[in-house]
Amino acid sequence: MSKNDNIKDSKTEGEVGFEEQDVQDVNEQDTTTEKKKDELTEAQENLQNEKDRYLRLFAEFENYKKRTARERIDMFKTAGEDIMISLLPVLDDFERALKEIKKNEDDSLYKGVELIKNKFYETLKSKGLELMEVKQGDAFDSESHEAITQIPAPDKKLKGKIIDVVEKGYTLGEKIIRYPKVVIGQ
Repeated sequence: MSKNDNIKDSKTEGEVGFEEQDVQDVNEQDTTTEKKKDELTEAQENLQNEKDRYLRLFAEFENYKKRTARERIDMFKTAGEDIMISLLPVLDDFERALKEIKKNEDDSLYKGVELIKNKFYETLKSKGLELMEVKQGDAFDSESHEAITQIPAPDKKLKGKIIDVVEKGYTLGEKIIRYPKVVIGQ
């Protein structure tokens, strides 16, 4: 072998060494790139999980705010309902008093009591109290009337209808707080 052959062989060996080194470097770069991709993927998954968690937490908080607002409104309505129910007998007493005073034919006394009753009723009305309009001849509805008795109908047209209203009914908002007590014809 000549000297040139030895150089070629050494170059070939050296080149092979560089190639092996390049392959190792490429493998290390691939491994590093894969690690970076894995870290990036993991970071993106963590970010997505945190976004989902944040959105759920935000939605829960919004639901909580809405629920507490509804509960607060319901609480105010309920508090008003209890007071209204306790004041309805006073309103009934005013109406009974007016009937008795009318029998005595004392106009000034009647007008005075009527003014007080009207002022009292208007105050309750401003807080949401409404009188349920029920009159003789209306159809009986078990959802909105309370039947206290049934009597033979004086007229065939009044069968199954309301003959008399014993006690007036009231609503507070859309809720019936006292059902009208009625007599029904058979």
